[in-house]
Amino acid sequence: MSSIRVAANKLYKFRAPDLLSTEGAKLPEAYKNFYKEWKMTRPAMVHQIPPEAEWVRNEKTGEVKRVANVPIPVKYVPESHDGIWGGEGVIKGFQKRGLLKTRVPHYWVPNLKKSAVYSEILDKRMELTVTERTIDLILENYGFDNYILKTKACDLQSYLAVKLKRKLLQALHYKTLYPDDPVKREAVFNKYKHFLEPYSEEDIEWYGLHFDEALAKYKKMEATSNAPVPLKHSLRLKYIEKLVNNQSEENEDEVTTSSSSSWVNKLNPFAKK
Repeated sequence: MSSIRVAANKLYKFRAPDLLSTEGAKLPEAYKNFYKEWKMTRPAMVHQIPPEAEWVRNEKTGEVKRVANVPIPVKYVPESHDGIWGGEGVIKGFQKRGLLKTRVPHYWVPNLKKSAVYSEILDKRMELTVTERTIDLILENYGFDNYILKTKACDLQSYLAVKLKRKLLQALHYKTLYPDDPVKREAVFNKYKHFLEPYSEEDIEWYGLHFDEALAKYKKMEATSNAPVPLKHSLRLKYIEKLVNNQSEENEDEVTTSSSSSWVNKLNPFAKK
């Protein structure tokens, strides 16, 4: 339902609601931290070069003006979440195709290609839809795992990439990588273990979930913790506890009786020795 409301707000140009203070108010802080990184953090500029200075002086007039630093609006279409586009998206604008012609609407779409990437942590080769920028970023970071683990969710801009990052963090935290090769497991774990430092176990558990998935997970946990316990279980525990106490009291009585009878036998002159 939350995705439908967000789409409706965009259609009618209403201000986007703060989901963390309304529907997601009860969600744990671990998920709220991820959601802020994913949806509320400004991503790095991809389709433009940021200005070198905030202010610039006109050499002829001496007038100082502020440099416009407005990011180009980028649309992340649903297809972008099925691949890893390196933060790129579709740009909508206008193009003038002649000196005397009227400008017309135009869409700039990244150049997409199929490419195979290899994850050393998962020991898996995957065929994904990527862009040239994605390949460049993988090479700059010396591997696919380094690129995914180093990059924030707001810069990945892909459900697939965020889900893969979740899997990588879980594999490192629970050490499920290379189950049949302990030597390789330790070597790969030591290579990437520094990526676990910013995250706790709870952070990893909630990282990479869609808002609707987080709500469903929380409701399931709440229903499990608040599930009614049948009365027969508590009565059975009380009965077992009572039997244990009675048994211990009987043992104490037997010890006391045997010790007292031994003293009586010692004092009795007619007792058999």
